[in-house]
Amino acid sequence: MASRTEVLRYLSRLDYPAAKDAVVRQAEREGAPPDVLRALRALPPVDYANDAEVARSAAVDPAPEVGPAQRAQQARDKRRQRVAQHLRGI
Repeated sequence: MASRTEVLRYLSRLDYPAAKDAVVRQAEREGAPPDVLRALRALPPVDYANDAEVARSAAVDPAPEVGPAQRAQQARDKRRQRVAQHLRGI
C-alpha cells in the first residue's frame, strides 16, 4: 500500500482543481509505481481542489513507519477501556 508522501510526490506539478483522470494521468507521466497508481485509480470520480483532498480520498497507508506487530499491539490497546483520571474515583 502506498503512503501519503509517495502519492503526493507524483502530483507536485499538477494544476488544481483536477479531475480524477487528470490526477491519474499526472502520476503516470511522473513515473509513479504500481501501488501509487492503484491508490489513485481507486479515487472517487470527482474534482479535487488540492493535493490534500487527493491524499484524504486515496487509499493510503496512514503510518507506513509502523510495523505489523506494532499495529496489532495498537489494535489490542484500543479495545481496553480508557478512563480519564478525574473519573476514576467515581
